[in-house]
Amino acid sequence: MSELCLTLLCPLALEEKLLDLLLMSPNAPVFTSAPTAAHGLAVGKLSQAEQVLGRALATEVQVIFAASDKEALLDDIRRQFAGTGLRYWVTAVVETGEIA
Repeated sequence: MSELCLTLLCPLALEEKLLDLLLMSPNAPVFTSAPTAAHGLAVGKLSQAEQVLGRALATEVQVIFAASDKEALLDDIRRQFAGTGLRYWVTAVVETGEIA
């Protein structure tokens, strides 16, 4: 089975809503979340403090999922987060497994 990794940069204000959506989604069986600093975002979307620092505080979420579930997962996220500035990218997963 071919797998993908969806990486999301989530504004802190949306973190709980996004994590709740993923926890309830059958298309997101494994994911992680971690605080991060996002660089290169549109200046108009940054607070004054973030503009001075040159970075925005965010949560990075990575979801490993079956390639066949890509459109369903992205459609769910688009419906829930339209207009919020949530950024994402999808990459191929070369190998995945569990060290037992």
